[in-house]
Amino acid sequence: MKKQFLTYTCISLLTLASCNNAETTTTAAATPDQKTVGQSGVVDDQSQKNVVQIAIGSKDHTTLVAAVKAAELVDVLSNTGPFTVFAPTNAAFDKLPAGTVDGLLKPEKKDDLTDILQYHVSVGVYKEDAFRDGQVIGQVNGGNITISKKDGKIMVNGTATIVAAVPASNGIVYIIDGVLLPPKK
Repeated sequence: MKKQFLTYTCISLLTLASCNNAETTTTAAATPDQKTVGQSGVVDDQSQKNVVQIAIGSKDHTTLVAAVKAAELVDVLSNTGPFTVFAPTNAAFDKLPAGTVDGLLKPEKKDDLTDILQYHVSVGVYKEDAFRDGQVIGQVNGGNITISKKDGKIMVNGTATIVAAVPASNGIVYIIDGVLLPPKK
C-alpha cells in the first residue's frame, strides 16, 4: 500500500510540475514585447563566464566587443564551443591605421569584419603549456596562425604577444597586444 501511495504521489507531483512549466512557457511566448534571444541571452550569474562575457566584462576589450556585436557573432561565441579566442585589447586596435576600425564597423564591411574576427578564433582549447614553437593552428575563417616562442614569450604570427590567459566556460581567452589580420585570399 505504501508503494502505491508513493508512486501516486510522485506521478501527481511530476504532472503538476509539468503543467506549471507549460504554463510558464506559454505565458513567456505569448508576451508580444519580449524579444527572443539566443544563447547570449541566457542569464546565469553562478557559472563561469563564457568567452563573450569575459570580453564584455573587460574595460580593455570594448572595441573587440563592439566588433563582435557588429558582426553578429555574440550568440555563436556564447555557445558551448570549445573555443580558443585570441582577444586583442583596445590598445592593439589603436595600432591599426587611423579609420580602420571605424571603416570595419560599417554595415557594408560586415563580411570583412567577420573574416578578421573569425581569424582570432580556433575550435578547441589550446592550453598555453602545450603551445610549441612553429605550431600551426587552424582558425574558424579557414586560415592558419603560427605560434612562436621567443624569450619566454608566446607570440601569434610573430606580431602579437599573449599577455594573459583567462579560462572560460566554453574555452579559453588569450589576451593579445596586436590584431591578427588574415592573409589575402
